[in-house]
Amino acid sequence: MAIAFALTDEQEALRDLAHDFARTEMRPVSAHHDQTGEYPWEVLKKANEQGLMNTHIHEEDGGIGIGAVDGMLIAEELAWGCSGIGTAVEANGLAQQPVILGGSPSLRKKYLGMFAEKFSLCAYAVTEPNAGSDVQGLKTTAVKQGDKWILNGTKMWITNAGVADWYFVVALTDPARLARGGMTGFIVERSWPGVSVGRKEYNMGQRCSDTRGITFENVEVPEENVVGVVGDGWKLAMAAFDYTRPGVAASAVGVARAAMEHSIEYASERKTFGQPIANHQAIGFMIAEMAMEIDAARLMTWRAAWLKDSGQRNTKEAAMAKAFASDVAMKVTTNAVQVYGGYGYSQEYPVEKLMRDAKIFQIYEGTSQIQRLIISRELMVRGK
Repeated sequence: MAIAFALTDEQEALRDLAHDFARTEMRPVSAHHDQTGEYPWEVLKKANEQGLMNTHIHEEDGGIGIGAVDGMLIAEELAWGCSGIGTAVEANGLAQQPVILGGSPSLRKKYLGMFAEKFSLCAYAVTEPNAGSDVQGLKTTAVKQGDKWILNGTKMWITNAGVADWYFVVALTDPARLARGGMTGFIVERSWPGVSVGRKEYNMGQRCSDTRGITFENVEVPEENVVGVVGDGWKLAMAAFDYTRPGVAASAVGVARAAMEHSIEYASERKTFGQPIANHQAIGFMIAEMAMEIDAARLMTWRAAWLKDSGQRNTKEAAMAKAFASDVAMKVTTNAVQVYGGYGYSQEYPVEKLMRDAKIFQIYEGTSQIQRLIISRELMVRGK
């Protein structure tokens, strides 16, 4: 089978569209949203109008249904513009994916079709105060009563929690079985009685992304809002990551690329000992390593996405791309601050923000350590 790395004309146009949007709509307001933590409503509405949101919803459900590789092109460019705003733009996809994978036709029509009709947001609500990487620690419960489920519990660190119209929630429906068929996915609307949203968290980086806790107190969820079948909630929640982790990896590449470009520009202008610091081997080699690692991370990301588009299992490759690209983003942004020297440590220069923004890639959608656990298990269990 032939291997090709060239993009189609349509993909080139899509990448150009995303890049131009990031350059003209995101970068000019990035510092403002970082400093204030203000949610980027207007930027998101413009992104939605230009077709840069909700891109993986299938055509029969009102979307455009582009592939995973195409999604990577968009994600990298948006994160190059501002990863905080980019996360806000991309967050819908993680909540939508379990519904795309397991939702009934009526559920998809109602909760995915709405995105074609109006600007709307949703959130993936799985993590809890004592259950992030530890699945067995999940405490939120849903108890069947007639034709409803009564939901009680707390979720934490939920992106889009305060702005979403609905949440994809995983709860225990058979505590004895836990992740082995004892967890079920539900769609829960934010406006329903018993749903309480906590205060906005002010984080190290990506500060305009809306992150909050959610509390459910005797929330009545109708039977038709079960996603997939009872007991398959954790399976759906994890399957979504095979689609979204390459997107996180692509976003990490975008942040790293931005840091490298700033480093090249600064190193070409800043002079010491009578010449640009780029001519000094210590700096030149540092930037060369940035370029090598960014290129490797991008290729790993594209492979993970291509496997998904080809209908092949990509769990290991998605984890590898996410872990590697996240580590590259942290290393490249840290070195970009080093290239800038004292200036890099100042908020007046762009690489300081990029370094803060990069850290979360090693944490959300599964920590870098969890990715390594997934990779090792895939190797040991599947032998490849």
